[in-house]
Amino acid sequence: MNMTNTVFYLVPLAAVVALGFAYYFFKKMIQQDEGTSAMKRIAQFVREGAMSYLKQQYKVVTGVFVILAIIFAVMAIFDLQNHWVPFAFLTGGFFSGLAGFFGMKTATYASARTANAARKSLNAGLQIAFRSGAVMGLVVVGLALLDISVWFLILNAFVEEVDAAQKLMMITTTMLTFGMGASTQALFARVGGGIYTKAADVGADLVGKVEAGIPEDDPRNPATIADNVGDNVGDVAGMGADLYESYCGSILATAALGASCFMTNPDMQMKAVLAPMIIAAVGIFLSIIGIFLVKTQEGAGMKQLMAALNRGVNVSSVLIAICTFAVLYLLGIQNWVGLSCSVICGLLAGIIIGKGTEYYTSHSYAPTRKVAGSAQTGPATVIISGLGLGMISSCIPVIAIAFAILLSYLCAINFDIAHMLTAENLSLGLYGIGIAAVGMLSTLGITLATDAYGPIADNAGGNAEMSGLGPEVRQRTDALDALGNTTAATGKGFAIGSAALTALALLASYIEEIKIGLIRLGNTVLEMSDGSEISVSTATFGDFMEYYQVNLMNPKVLIGMFVGAMMAFLFCGLTMNAVGRAAQKMVEEVRRQFREIKGILTGEGTPDYARCVAISTKGAQQEMLFPSLLAIVVPIVIGLLLGVSGVMGLLVGGLAAGFVLAIFMANAGGAWDNAKKYIEEGNLGGKGSDNHKATVVGDTVGDPFKDTSGPSLNILIKLMSMVSIVMAGLTVAWSLF
Repeated sequence: MNMTNTVFYLVPLAAVVALGFAYYFFKKMIQQDEGTSAMKRIAQFVREGAMSYLKQQYKVVTGVFVILAIIFAVMAIFDLQNHWVPFAFLTGGFFSGLAGFFGMKTATYASARTANAARKSLNAGLQIAFRSGAVMGLVVVGLALLDISVWFLILNAFVEEVDAAQKLMMITTTMLTFGMGASTQALFARVGGGIYTKAADVGADLVGKVEAGIPEDDPRNPATIADNVGDNVGDVAGMGADLYESYCGSILATAALGASCFMTNPDMQMKAVLAPMIIAAVGIFLSIIGIFLVKTQEGAGMKQLMAALNRGVNVSSVLIAICTFAVLYLLGIQNWVGLSCSVICGLLAGIIIGKGTEYYTSHSYAPTRKVAGSAQTGPATVIISGLGLGMISSCIPVIAIAFAILLSYLCAINFDIAHMLTAENLSLGLYGIGIAAVGMLSTLGITLATDAYGPIADNAGGNAEMSGLGPEVRQRTDALDALGNTTAATGKGFAIGSAALTALALLASYIEEIKIGLIRLGNTVLEMSDGSEISVSTATFGDFMEYYQVNLMNPKVLIGMFVGAMMAFLFCGLTMNAVGRAAQKMVEEVRRQFREIKGILTGEGTPDYARCVAISTKGAQQEMLFPSLLAIVVPIVIGLLLGVSGVMGLLVGGLAAGFVLAIFMANAGGAWDNAKKYIEEGNLGGKGSDNHKATVVGDTVGDPFKDTSGPSLNILIKLMSMVSIVMAGLTVAWSLF
């Protein structure tokens, strides 16, 4: 085995190390004291509710997966699909679900321990919450690279092709299809978890805080346990499954582009395939270093706490930027300097998106404080102010991604602007964009830790309130929670940004899957419009664009673009209405309990927490199916009706509209939430004031924005791409127009 192939074993090694450290952090957390008997009892309620929901969700998702796997198997029988795809699809979904399960299990054990640690010091609470979040980050990257490693070895052993270059092309495109399993699982987790958590949150806020005038997470509120359960199923299990498929998608799409880019040079082809995997593996080791750097001083404010988290993320990012040059140099990959710069473009875009999100959503800065200030004229102006902020905030991420796309492309082709669209430069430039996406996600082990930290801190605050801990403890957990709101918003921005780059790489990979679909059907020649013929196996991206007439004058492309843009809005509308319907049932139930169970508001009666958990669970299960299945069905229908050009239009339209809409919704929701937190800290009248009630209304509107519809859009973008890739064989075999 040559040196290049030997280096591959760094990938499974990194996966094992990540899972080992995840287990280490989990065991260290479990060894901490969970606190008083009341704290333990509340934590147990949340754990049971979260596991009960996840069990129900996995039953529904398993049924969907079995049906889809059977469809893929039938397609494989008729040579419309690779025979490995049904198995790859199932493993992708399984590992995605497993990552979410481990993350949520850790989070539900960590919240009470974080609250108890906050009784000692702010730093102790931060360490437990963050390192428990790191379990989620490390499990995601560990399972992802383990899945990739195993499939690479299996396919390398069993796939038989005429030559090595064709074999590597077949391996990478087959591996790419297991991303559909991960995407499907992620969408169900995100949509279902988002509906669950926001139905409970809206019910708890509207009736508890606004109507009854009781504090957030007050044990007298029947919906408060369901609210805390929802934080875990939506923001931990959902986000974990989401970023698992982003991480896998970016690595596998880039590997497939590398295999295509260097078809005529088998040695360089193998290096280009391995490069994204090795960069991701090195990123794991550097993420672990960053995790150990996160700590703060007692009495730290919002900016100091954010600086503590940023220290770990920034150090990991700087180290991966340096190490990328070494990795690509040692691999001996063509234009290693330019491709290393492409990776840095992705990293910088991720950092800029994070900083922009922090500026627009943290109450340490002017924009969110202005939203809070608008409460003085009522909830209507809070909503208007938040909507305006969300729209304006989309500029920074869009510009950052635009520059990342352009610069990563130019770096990969050595800034050969005069010939940037030649066949060779187009392939190399697209590979550069793909490897930029890998760069953005290379330190996911720690960036996801900062995101998963948020719901753990939020639950810790809820546990402290319901357990009746002292005001100094609640002050510390509130500080950790406010930081968590910002890190969650930053994480969503990061996830959406990475989705944009990943989806672009998947768009290019779709053409490679079209090529393989044609070859599988026995079509070896493209008959061009000028009468010339080009071999399918040697055809370039430009050749396929010309053959399928993918241009803005083609009505099929335009129709696809409009449908893709519509899908983003339709999907958001469906999920927003789903939250509204489920929340309405929750509001009615909380009002009923306040009315019928004597002594709840005086503390003499006990609310029926289980009933609210059951309402959220049932509502989420019923409401998540239609929008999730729509994301699978629409690309198939467009492919059957409009063919390859229509699908390309669909994916471009969905990517452009979905990316901007997702940023808008995530940032508007984050700003509304932190505007409420800003007033709760004693500003502008403090808790219970009219200003506070106005921001609670704004936060209630923002809840499905930032935790259901917005975050689900980045999965929608990638899932439509994945479905199109998996169904490419059917699309080339038959379409109406």
